[in-house]
Amino acid sequence: MSANFGERLREIRKRRGMSQRELAEISGVSLSLVRKLEQGEREDTRLETARQLATALKVPTTQLIAEHAEAPADDATVDRWAPVHAALAAPAELDALGEAPTFEGVRDALQAAVPLFSHDRFVELGAALPPLLRDAETLLEIDPRGRPLRARLLELTGWLMTQTRQFDAAELALARALDDATDRIQGAATVNTQCWLLLRRGRLADARELAAQWADDVEPRMSRATPAELSTWGWLLLRLSAAAIRDNRPGEAEDALRLANSAAVALGRECTPEDDFLRTFGPVTVALKRTENAMVAGQPDKVLTLASRIPADSLKPSSNNRNRHLLDVANAYTQQRQYAEAVDVLQKIRAGSPQWLPNQRYARDILGRIVSRRRTLTPDMRELADLVALPV
Repeated sequence: MSANFGERLREIRKRRGMSQRELAEISGVSLSLVRKLEQGEREDTRLETARQLATALKVPTTQLIAEHAEAPADDATVDRWAPVHAALAAPAELDALGEAPTFEGVRDALQAAVPLFSHDRFVELGAALPPLLRDAETLLEIDPRGRPLRARLLELTGWLMTQTRQFDAAELALARALDDATDRIQGAATVNTQCWLLLRRGRLADARELAAQWADDVEPRMSRATPAELSTWGWLLLRLSAAAIRDNRPGEAEDALRLANSAAVALGRECTPEDDFLRTFGPVTVALKRTENAMVAGQPDKVLTLASRIPADSLKPSSNNRNRHLLDVANAYTQQRQYAEAVDVLQKIRAGSPQWLPNQRYARDILGRIVSRRRTLTPDMRELADLVALPV
């Protein structure tokens, strides 16, 4: 959060003719926090809080904030992935003994690694990814057929680095993946992940602009669109909607969501083009993102209503979209003071994706709220707190 946040907040509040107390009452943000922000005692606050204040002041969130990134990965996480960082930056090296990688070997290794990405097998990826990145880099020096393989691997790596909040490494991998893209659909799929990275870095205006530009460029003719085209276009619209709702532009967010839904209706079902789990898209995906928008807008009752309409078995337990949705549900239960239900949802995520949950700052925030409002903690709460490294 920019150090000028408090100054902008005070300036806009005064321009609106509101007192600090009135702003606190309308926004739902505590009066003490409003005062600390304006006086510079606090230079940082959550994006959720900034959006509440912007809504009360009737301005885009980006008018208050310059950038509000999620907390980057801690030192232990960065150290754990250091070999991947090194492999991303390493130049191509031909084996002195002549044991150069082959197209078939890299292709098969990449295919074997994809399930590790889709099932959040972070431990296995930590070992498998560095040599695969080096082989893909070297292959392109001796066989031009390696370019789409490297593009795909870099896209997956950028997605993984974003997932684990290693944002600089993600930016490097995704920029290189986009440069390697061999067609506009592959390029747009990489841009989709870039938009997600921008969202996590708090760069809402950049995410909106990039998603809108590419959505316009790849908009298909609905009467003859392929599943890959519909999925790609739909996902860009979902990123546009996500950026808009966080920037306090609900009308724009709903328009983008409506267009994404038209792509989902054209598909008729959840579809995974080219067997690429990152491109899975359809009516359920749109429903999950509609629920996410409701959570961002501070409507926990709507979140629970929408969630109740989504088939429980519509996505695999390891699906990141499913897990992110369940975090929204847990957060909604927490805000409704239904703490036992929230913990049950968190346990459900833990059972399906035990390596994914500890990397989610959102999960830690939710559990932190639960713990702060409980006099005594259940064993399940303590176990979850340990898992997400929440001190209790």
